[in-house]
Amino acid sequence: MKYSENKRGVLLVNLGSPGSTSVADVRKYLREFLMDARVIDAPYPIRKMIVELFILPFRPKNSAHAYQTIWWDEGSPLIVLSQRLHNGVQEKLEIPVELGMRYGNPSIESGIRKLINQGVQEIFLFPLYPHYAMATYETVVVEAERVLKKLKSGVKLTKQPPFFDHPGYISALFESAKAYLEKEFDYLLFSYHGVPERHCKKTDPTGEHCFKVDNCCEVPSPA
Repeated sequence: MKYSENKRGVLLVNLGSPGSTSVADVRKYLREFLMDARVIDAPYPIRKMIVELFILPFRPKNSAHAYQTIWWDEGSPLIVLSQRLHNGVQEKLEIPVELGMRYGNPSIESGIRKLINQGVQEIFLFPLYPHYAMATYETVVVEAERVLKKLKSGVKLTKQPPFFDHPGYISALFESAKAYLEKEFDYLLFSYHGVPERHCKKTDPTGEHCFKVDNCCEVPSPA
């Protein structure tokens, strides 16, 4: 593939997944995930106690069973779908595109190293989270910055802002549901992954982001 002269590259980042459905792999994943100070925002000794004494002795077994019920033959659905997205983006761009996970593999560091090895001088970091939250978007940015500082490569980091209100994203959501809305149905259920209220107050004290538009579900809809 021929890349452009400016040596830019893209790093797509998603949450991550255990390496397998084994209890050991799930425990390893949960430890990395829950020990992130932007996920459980308590002082390190307290966070360590919560994770090691009250979560890891019990949750991995139940979580491993839950993963087994959704696991695909190719592996973790989240990893497989992220790889498909990566492949699709790479097909459309004439610059290097790599994939990283905040927790587990492939790691953010491995993605950055691959881009640097291809001669990239500027990385466009694209966290695959539409909204800003300290446990999602923010921790990805912080980890990417940490890795670049560690590698001392001099590579510039440019970040994709949250895109929850981008017309293209909203349109894509509508298109993904459109075929189902044309059939008879009882109700349309929206499901979201919540964050602690204190996280919202920490990162968005004015409410400018969380309450940006009060009729966001009405205005852009073609329905």
